[in-house]
Amino acid sequence: MFTGSWVALITPMTAQGEIDYTGLSALVDFHLKNGTQGLVIMGTTGEAATIAFNDQLQVIAAVCKQVNGAIAVIAGNGANATAEAVERTKALSKLPIAGFLTVTPFYNKPMQKGMVLHFNAVAEATDKPILLYNVPGRTGVDLLPETVAELAKTKNIVGIKEATGSMQRLAQLQQHCSDDFVLLSGDDASAAEFMLQGGHGVISVTTNIAPRLMADLCQAAMQGNRTEAEAIDKKLQALHHDLFIEANPIPAKWALHRMGLIGSDMMRLPLTQLEPIHAAVIEQALKQADIELP
Repeated sequence: MFTGSWVALITPMTAQGEIDYTGLSALVDFHLKNGTQGLVIMGTTGEAATIAFNDQLQVIAAVCKQVNGAIAVIAGNGANATAEAVERTKALSKLPIAGFLTVTPFYNKPMQKGMVLHFNAVAEATDKPILLYNVPGRTGVDLLPETVAELAKTKNIVGIKEATGSMQRLAQLQQHCSDDFVLLSGDDASAAEFMLQGGHGVISVTTNIAPRLMADLCQAAMQGNRTEAEAIDKKLQALHHDLFIEANPIPAKWALHRMGLIGSDMMRLPLTQLEPIHAAVIEQALKQADIELP
């Protein structure tokens, strides 16, 4: 269920900073038509940090209703306090989601033991599958392979989104975890190589912009077709990098607005709209990926 091309979906907003449900529906339809295998809602790219939890519930419910089982939906349920993550998990479990993406506790830098206790507490709060999410560049803490292996013994902890971009880390995870533990890349720039070396897919920012190309890339890479995978990835490399020229999801929202897929590139403070100096860079990356612009 959790393999292939997954999108870390942005949350479109109106010019007034309210959630744009019309735009959200259009984006979901865009992915339904272009081969995306799953949607991750209310993760980092979805701006969960600045959206009230009741609104998050409404967004996830709306997406679940629209897809109606056609593709899987995963909800972000992370928090830096274990009690809050448990509460979120219990509330979200009432929705028809396929599972959770649970980020490591951020800012307070727990020890590995603390993260084991944290994730196991979250897992005990639901019967649904959980994907761990390790992104040290944002959270300030690194979930080590030995810790992942310990957590993989928990029945409903089924995989990890690993965003270090390290092939050495992938090899360590493969060494420590069973073959059925799902290994997903969380780093677009290295995702093709991650899958060519045995990873099972990607949860991607680039997929917001180029879902069909990313779906084709995942298929080629997971089938071991290096020539095809590298050819597709070459077209996407500028996007992989330039979508992080400012804090995610600022560039992704600008690109989707430029493509005419959302009505506004607005986001909530402290994130701000793209600096004009970067617009030409992202537009060139879109053209390199052969993305048609209105």
